[in-house]
Parts: sequence; C-alpha cells; structure tokens
Amino acid sequence: MEAKGKKIRVLLAKPGLDGHDRGVKVVARALKDAGCEVIYAGLRQTPAMVAGTAVDEAVDGVGLSILSGAHLTLLPEIVQELRRRGAPNVKVFAGGIIPAEDVQKLKEAGIYEIFGPGTSLKDIVSWVKNNLGGV
Repeated sequence: MEAKGKKIRVLLAKPGLDGHDRGVKVVARALKDAGCEVIYAGLRQTPAMVAGTAVDEAVDGVGLSILSGAHLTLLPEIVQELRRRGAPNVKVFAGGIIPAEDVQKLKEAGIYEIFGPGTSLKDIVSWVKNNLGGV
C-alpha cells in the first residue's frame, strides 16, 4: 500500500499495562501482507513513548491496541502528545475492548476510528488504505 508514492507507514503499540499482544501482532502481519511498513513498538508503552516513536519514524498513522480499560485516559493523551511534538496530522486509530458508550468520546478526543472485537482484518486493512493512503 502506498501513500503518495511511498509505502504507508504505521506504528502499532500497546499503551499502558496491558500485556496481551496476540491481536496487535495479527493486525501487524495483515498490514505488512497488504504492503504497509509496520513498526511494532511493543508492550507497556507510555503516551510519550508512542508519540516519540511516531515522530521519529515519520509514520502516517498510529494503531493502538488496548484491553485494560484505560482507553479514556491513555488514548487522548497519545493524541495530545503527538500534537505537542508537532505531529497533529498523524491519524490515530484503536482496537480492543472499548465499550460502545466510549467510542464517541474517543473520536471527539481525536481518535479517527475504533475497531472492536470481531472486526475483520480486511476491514482494518481497507480503513488504513483509505484513510492513511490518500486514496
């Protein structure tokens, strides 16, 4: 997948204390197989660590996987940290266990899309292509 003549670069990370990363690794493989450049930051990332890596790696988007219940705190902090670091155009999306009543709050905080349990890999790849690839 290419964005304006270059591969789409996506950072995937697990913010907070959540230690379950099977799902994010499956998404990483699907995005790689679709032609994206994927950087996996790993487990237990702070908002500053995620934003710093996103800026250093010049990514088009940041995908966050969260199952811990700290989504209303950590995800908006990551968006704010990206803005503080001069990267307001990096699109942040998330997946995991996020209650339906929290989705709108997260979108208002700058999260572009939320993928819940059972979302197909095809849908995630399509969203990345359509929203990070400029097509």
